[in-house]
Amino acid sequence: MEYDLDSGAHSTYSLHYHLILTTKYRRGVLTEERTQFIHEVISGFTDNYGVELTNLDGKDDHVHILFRAKPTTDLVKFINTVKGATARRIRNEYADELKTELWGDSFWNDSYCLISTGQVSLDVLKQYVENQRE
Repeated sequence: MEYDLDSGAHSTYSLHYHLILTTKYRRGVLTEERTQFIHEVISGFTDNYGVELTNLDGKDDHVHILFRAKPTTDLVKFINTVKGATARRIRNEYADELKTELWGDSFWNDSYCLISTGQVSLDVLKQYVENQRE
């Protein structure tokens, strides 16, 4: 099995994450258009954090964000930036439409779910060793 490994100056890695954000009060305010808008906002700053956005999808009350990161990425800072930037931008863009569903400055729930989706196996270790021989 072949794995897609990244490398730095002194490291080889494959760090994949699944981030799930839910809207405040689980309100069904996310449309396809708004989800695409969130994707565009996040894509605008991923390079600043050493992150590659691989997929973003969701339902009316939550989004699934799949991304790759570097070992030096400050995940909490990245997630807080995602939540803050997307909330501000979507509230500015859709203020009139959201005012009856959400009030105050909140858009996302305070909590989030982050799951590492990488897999360590003997095949990965073998591939790493083979790459070191080249």
